[in-house]
Amino acid sequence: MALTLEEQTGRDQVRRNWWLSLPALVILMVAAIGPLIVVLVYSFLTPGEYGNVEWKFSTEGWMSVFVTKDIFDETWKLADAHMTIFWRSVKLSLLTTALTLVVGFPTAWFIATRPARAKALWLFLITIPFWTNLLIRTFAINQIIRNEGLLNTMLLKLGVISAPLQITYTDTAVLIGMVYVYLPLMVLPLFASIDRFDMRLLEAGYDLYASRAQVLRRVILPLVKPGIVAGSILVFIPCLGAYVTPRILGGGKLMMIGNFIELQFGQGRNWPLGAAISILLLIVVTIALLFYVRAINGENRDA
Repeated sequence: MALTLEEQTGRDQVRRNWWLSLPALVILMVAAIGPLIVVLVYSFLTPGEYGNVEWKFSTEGWMSVFVTKDIFDETWKLADAHMTIFWRSVKLSLLTTALTLVVGFPTAWFIATRPARAKALWLFLITIPFWTNLLIRTFAINQIIRNEGLLNTMLLKLGVISAPLQITYTDTAVLIGMVYVYLPLMVLPLFASIDRFDMRLLEAGYDLYASRAQVLRRVILPLVKPGIVAGSILVFIPCLGAYVTPRILGGGKLMMIGNFIELQFGQGRNWPLGAAISILLLIVVTIALLFYVRAINGENRDA
C-alpha cells in the first residue's frame, strides 16, 4: 500500500530524529547503563582473595546481603549487622524527609506569598547552599553541634545545660546534618506548587465556615500534593545513598548504605557483596520513582 506524501514525510522526520538522537543514546548506554551492567555482573561473581573478583558464577554476594556464614561451622544465619545498617538508612531517610517537609512547607508558603521582588530574594537565599560543596556544608554544621561548637557554647553561657550535649557521632547528628543539607530540595518543589495555588480558594473555604485545619487538609494539601511528593522523592532518594554526611557526623561508626558499599569495595574486599547492595539500592530508588510517577499520573487523571 502506497504511502501518502504526508505520511512519508512524517516517517522521514521520525527516522531523522532517531539518527540525531543516536549520539546521545550511545553516550547514555556507555556512560550510564554500561557501568550498571558491570556492577550487576560483578554481583554474581566470586570475591577475589585480595579484592576484585574471580570470574566464577556465584550467588554468594546476594545471599550475603541478608545472611552471613559462620566462620567456625559454616552455617548461615541472619546478617544482623546488615539489617541494622539498612534499617538505620531507611529510618534516617524517612525522618529526614518528614522533618524537611515540616520545616519546608511553611518556608515555601512564606516565600510564595511574598511580593515578586521579595520572592526572588528569598529564593536566591534558599539556593545559596547549593553554591557550596557538600563536604564544606557538612563541616559547617559539625562546627555548630560539636561539643565545643556554637550550640553548646550558647547553651552553657545561658545556663540551660551544665555540660556539653553529646550530639556528634550519633544518629541525631546525622539527622540534623541531612535535614540541613537536603532542605532546599524540599522547599523548591513545594514553592513551585504553592506559587500556582489560587488563594481565592482559601476565601471560599472560609466562606463555607471551614476551620483553618479543614482548609489545610481539604483544600491546600490536595492541591499542593505534587510538590509534596516531588520534594519527598528528591530528599528520600539521596538520603538513602548518603555518604559524606554520615561519614563525618557519624564518625565512621554509624554507617548507612552508602558507607557500607564503600567499605565492601575498600577494606572489606568483597566486591560482589558491594555490587549486590548497590543494585539493591538502585531497585529501591526505582520503586520510589515509580511511586512518584504513579502519584503524579493519578493527580493528572483527577484533574
